[in-house]
Amino acid sequence: MLCVDFGSTYTKAALVDLDSGDLVATASSPTTLPDATGQGDVLDGYDACVSALAQQDPRALQAEVVACSSAGGGLRVAVVGNEELVTAEAGRRVALSSGGKVVLVLSGGLDDDKLARLRAAAPDVVLLVGGTDGGNAEVLEGDAAFLSRVPWPGPVVVAGNVDSQPLVAELLAGSGTPHVLADNVVPRIGVLAPDGARRAIREIFLSHVIGGKHLSSRTDARGRSFTDMVQGATPDVVLTGVELLARGLDEQHPGAGDVVVVDVGGATTDVHSVVELDPEDSGLAREVVATTPVTRTVEGDLGMRWSAVSTVEAALRDDLADAAARRRRHPDYLPDSDAERDVDLHIAAAAVRIALERHAGRSKVVVSPEGRVVERSGKDLREVDLLVGSGGVLRHGGPDAVRRVLEPATGDAFEGGWQLPRDPEVVVDRDYVLAAAGLLAEQHPVAAHRLVSRLVGAVGG
Repeated sequence: MLCVDFGSTYTKAALVDLDSGDLVATASSPTTLPDATGQGDVLDGYDACVSALAQQDPRALQAEVVACSSAGGGLRVAVVGNEELVTAEAGRRVALSSGGKVVLVLSGGLDDDKLARLRAAAPDVVLLVGGTDGGNAEVLEGDAAFLSRVPWPGPVVVAGNVDSQPLVAELLAGSGTPHVLADNVVPRIGVLAPDGARRAIREIFLSHVIGGKHLSSRTDARGRSFTDMVQGATPDVVLTGVELLARGLDEQHPGAGDVVVVDVGGATTDVHSVVELDPEDSGLAREVVATTPVTRTVEGDLGMRWSAVSTVEAALRDDLADAAARRRRHPDYLPDSDAERDVDLHIAAAAVRIALERHAGRSKVVVSPEGRVVERSGKDLREVDLLVGSGGVLRHGGPDAVRRVLEPATGDAFEGGWQLPRDPEVVVDRDYVLAAAGLLAEQHPVAAHRLVSRLVGAVGG
């Protein structure tokens, strides 16, 4: 089986033996997108990967293909909800866990000004949420009516008050807005139910977004088109791979336990985590929207190139300001000296540490009517068993790079009470097996499990 990730910068491919789960060969090539004159095709990089794989193993030429994509900006999601702190925040979290890049969050009812912001954000999908089941319906129904009057070209995923969904569907259908109904993301206060909306967003991505970006106008040598190959958005597929790594399949195919994955890119730093929640800790949380075992966050101001300046600013590293500015001006820059490689490691370490802090939250002692108690916000990563690093700076670096980038984000003595991993096993996903495993998980679960098992025990990357 040929597993392909059409990335925004590089297309990666892995040839996997489905019987053994072995990684037979890997290849990567720059992703080529159509330019203003119509030249270029997203399959150009794919063809280069297939050619390179075939030199390693001729079976690549005849292999079946499954793919994911973040090319052309990936999946852009705008969230529209009742209020900022509950349903809109719940929608934002669900959109992230669905593999989307959240480009805008609106709340309090749509109006002309918010419509202008929505149009400027140019989302691929609008996630419309609001109200608990049987609760407030006014804002959700009002937003649907507003979108129907515009009318909004769509598509829209509706994941709010289930009692309002028949009316909302009627309004959107009457204006010709493509839409999908899903279970409410907040069926009741304190509960976050992401699965239905995640499936609906995945359906929209495949049916409307992939073809709508016009990234390809041809087929490969065996007549397969880009839209035929792609099964989902890359971050969503990777999160499936992370879940498989953490939980395993059954007693014969166990998982690694609690897992957190941090992927350092040029523009963003993504964190995926699968952590079983302690019921005894639920009373200590002070968040209106519940924490879920499977979580993804995207930090759009943390990265190695396009976001280098904001990364060093967030880290209070004035000494790196000039180097970061150069990297933002030249995002294709590759370090050409030990000093410049050292700068890259400092920027990467800052991005990893800050992204994990934002994902994890913190704990602190507060005085309550019951006396002094520990109050926690965010997701507690302190008992995570495995920390997986990803991104070019780690994949192409040696053990020293792994140590300098990942280890500063681990330990048991952080100022501010940050709930970061105390003593995890540290590995690097050098061969992109998480994306490949996510692509294989549904149809070939045993091979997918064997693939992610490569990461367990690979201490130090």
